[in-house]
Amino acid sequence: MPGSRISGFYKLPPEERIKLVRDFANLSDEEIETVLKGDVEIELLDKMIENVIGRFPLPLGIATNFLINGKDYLIPMAIEEPSVVAAASNAAKMARVKGGFHTSMTEPIMIGQIQLTKVGDPWGAKMKVLEHKEEIMGMCNERDPILVKFGGGARDVTARVMDSDSGPMVIVHLLIDCRDAMGANAVNTMAEHVAPFIEKITGGKVYLRIISNLATYRIARARAVWDKDTIGGEDVVDGIISAYHFAKADPYRCATHNKGIMNGIDAVVIATGNDFRAVEAGVHSYASMTGKYQPVTQWEKDKKGDLVGTIEVPMAVGLIGGATKVHPTARVNVKILGVKTAGELAQIIAAVGLAQNFAALRALATEGIQRGHMELHARNVAATAGAKGDEVDAVAQKMIEEKNINTERARDILEELRKNASE
Repeated sequence: MPGSRISGFYKLPPEERIKLVRDFANLSDEEIETVLKGDVEIELLDKMIENVIGRFPLPLGIATNFLINGKDYLIPMAIEEPSVVAAASNAAKMARVKGGFHTSMTEPIMIGQIQLTKVGDPWGAKMKVLEHKEEIMGMCNERDPILVKFGGGARDVTARVMDSDSGPMVIVHLLIDCRDAMGANAVNTMAEHVAPFIEKITGGKVYLRIISNLATYRIARARAVWDKDTIGGEDVVDGIISAYHFAKADPYRCATHNKGIMNGIDAVVIATGNDFRAVEAGVHSYASMTGKYQPVTQWEKDKKGDLVGTIEVPMAVGLIGGATKVHPTARVNVKILGVKTAGELAQIIAAVGLAQNFAALRALATEGIQRGHMELHARNVAATAGAKGDEVDAVAQKMIEEKNINTERARDILEELRKNASE
């Protein structure tokens, strides 16, 4: 089986790329056809959401060069933004010099929240909940014996008293090990089931009973070292660290810093049929838990002067249930990744987020981010102006040379190009 280090992958036509991916992941002809065409039966889509009228395809790319915990991965990424896949691939290539990415994951525990109100003695109500913890956990496990059979289920019950504009509330947290599922259905069902019992023992009124997307117990971590000479020298290392310090100090910069990380994370989450809105909400909330919005990556220099990057993010993704099992392209993408557990998938996603952040910071610290986008942006503009085949590269190159990338100029260049070709 070939590794993920594929030289010149981006130069190959799509049909050659898919052949390499087929060999890497041992895809069948049917699975290849699914990826190439992206067709999904309208009847299936009609069962996934309401009021279906058609499909909205996204480009599906493959990030190469990823070495994670000593294993090669090809990473499917579904995203419309130019340069993201290329940037991740290049960052992973440079990380291989020092051994690639090293990752870890906590247990897949999600939080179910139960909002208890209208209790005169909220601290006493909290204690009553905790006194019945074992009973509450047993009731939770009764609702999902399959999850318990596979090693999951209720792990703990906590409670806290919280002031609000509606008065004091007791917020009960059910800590549920969801194994290889994202867990929303299981957690919500358990919260619904135990809510009447909590009302009975406290005399209060329960309103919300729902999962939290701030998955603070389900954390994916990744670390990588980039050789200073490989990435451009000590000045580049210092520039990246300075850019990171800017993001730590300024929420306006930090929003864009974390957005760049999510470019990579979301693209893999979408490609595997997981809930990218839940992951987005969790990551950005996690970034704010200190009371100040902060980067979810950290950048520093080791004793050799090499760049060390780390990331720590909540990562509620699954391999069971939802679109991951229903959508045919998502199933193929999971096979390309070769992951066996939701934890492995979460760690891969964290590594991609770290790679994406490195690529963006390095571009900002050197030639600037716009240069990295320019070629692909120019190609898009050329295609929008009507260029076909080899015309796209010719028109794009001319606009880049002129530093004038817009549709009107692209049309003029195209007209001139075609006129010269016909003479």
